[in-house]
Amino acid sequence: MYLDMEGKRISAKPGQSMLDLIRELDLDSGSLKTRPLAAKLAGEVFTLNYIPVREQDACADRPSIRRAMVASGGQVHLLRYGDEAGKECYLRTAWFVIYLALRQLWREAVCKTNCTLGSSMYVEVKNAENFSVSVLKERIAELVRQDIPLIRRRVPLQEAADRYASDGQTDKARLLKWRAQDYFDEYAYEDFADYYYGEMMPSTGYLTVWDVLAADGGFVFVYPDDQDPDTLAKVPSMPNFFSVFSEGERWCTLMECETVADLNDLTEGGKIRELIRVNEALHEKRYSQVADMVCQRGARAVMLAGPSSSGKTTSANRLATQLRVRGKKPILMSLDDYYIDRDKIAPGPDGKLDLEHINTLDCDLFREDLAKLLAGEEIEIPTFNFLTGRREWRGHKMKLTPDSVIIVEGLHGLNPAMLPKDVEPNLIFRLYVSPLLPLNLDNHNRIPTSYLRLLRRIVRDYESRGASVQRTISMWDSVRAGEKRWIFPYQENADVIFNSSTLYELAVLKKHIFPLLTAVQPEDACYEQVRGIVKILNYVREADVDDEIPPTSLVREFIGGNSFYRK
Repeated sequence: MYLDMEGKRISAKPGQSMLDLIRELDLDSGSLKTRPLAAKLAGEVFTLNYIPVREQDACADRPSIRRAMVASGGQVHLLRYGDEAGKECYLRTAWFVIYLALRQLWREAVCKTNCTLGSSMYVEVKNAENFSVSVLKERIAELVRQDIPLIRRRVPLQEAADRYASDGQTDKARLLKWRAQDYFDEYAYEDFADYYYGEMMPSTGYLTVWDVLAADGGFVFVYPDDQDPDTLAKVPSMPNFFSVFSEGERWCTLMECETVADLNDLTEGGKIRELIRVNEALHEKRYSQVADMVCQRGARAVMLAGPSSSGKTTSANRLATQLRVRGKKPILMSLDDYYIDRDKIAPGPDGKLDLEHINTLDCDLFREDLAKLLAGEEIEIPTFNFLTGRREWRGHKMKLTPDSVIIVEGLHGLNPAMLPKDVEPNLIFRLYVSPLLPLNLDNHNRIPTSYLRLLRRIVRDYESRGASVQRTISMWDSVRAGEKRWIFPYQENADVIFNSSTLYELAVLKKHIFPLLTAVQPEDACYEQVRGIVKILNYVREADVDDEIPPTSLVREFIGGNSFYRK
């Protein structure tokens, strides 16, 4: 069968791997920026150890061409670190090497992938006597030098569960109890086996750019830089962000729900309703604390920002309610109303409008309006008509009273460019909202924040806008790129970072989303992203408890029934 790799045509012989073909075409590279790490065929991602044409089957008279090869028509897209799927392969390989090294050095250690800090990951380490980051780095480097092939194997489910249980990895054994299939895929080396729910690079030698830094209670693994993968990313100090994750860990302990297996046990035992009530009470307590901070400072404007599907609208309304309790008169504003007319936005190099760019907002007008409001003047607020793509003036006047507090919600709410020059700092309160889910699949597999946000967005787009899974996912890369440029650089500047995740929502969202996801076919361009979601949800027990979720809950913003949207 003939394959097309980056414009080069090659005949795939039976038994040849993708890596064999890449080397034959001289497409391999010593640079992480240009080196192929995985391959995409139709909608699926495959390891470079994948063999597109099998050797002759025992009962067949010709080689067997793999289904994905047929679906792709021979078109192979090579993935590099600059591709999200390529980066994920790199990081999965890193986790295998890291946890293999930890296992070899400190066999009794309990290690947990904890939270992302910029382009790095914090790993918690317990029960590791004389733990040393320098010793760990030396062992990781040695495993990379050995260039160990990474071949996935399939084993009977019960065999894997029993082995993990006897090895002290009870978190994995408990998780496998909820797996529907009777097999389990894993990677192994000597007596160590693990799996990270996706493809990996061909061998440990591909792990060329990395670092390990000492941190309280563990270490930080540093990724390559997204823009220049041949160099290490910078690790900014993020004490506020780390503090919120630590708070989330305490919530997990309080609610006895640290992993998906814990969540499933609560669901099966009928205790998920109590989990919902406690989680919602914790959120309400936190909104109350934020309102106290706003009042104590004497702030007149709350700038509220957060990434897509973080629950900004519900957060703005719930904060407004708490401010009302304290005798304030909150006024809700949206930066969306300060969009400039669509026909006045210059398209980007790709010919498309970048609606995440700060230049799509009339920043000058907003700064002027905010300055006037804070000075006690009356202004007229514009309204953006999303149907016509134009800004309109409908006589919406606004003026602050002595008890007024403005809550300004928008993507660019924390950007300093939105504030008037020489504004009194105490008059502005910065609030960052994001669902920083502390729930892990198991100790070695965390559930990314972006995963939960994408789930929320898929459900909301389908339920309220009739959008397909494919359409929502097709826009996700653009959304994420805008967040990395315009939101994440300013998140640490917030006065408060509010964790808008709930520990119960995976079990609730599954009911709304699973049939939509399983209908996506391998030929769809978004199949790999959908498969990644399904792999996690396969372990989650569905909970039919929507009636327990209050109408003001953040989760209601996505599954429907949110009282703040009623007119």
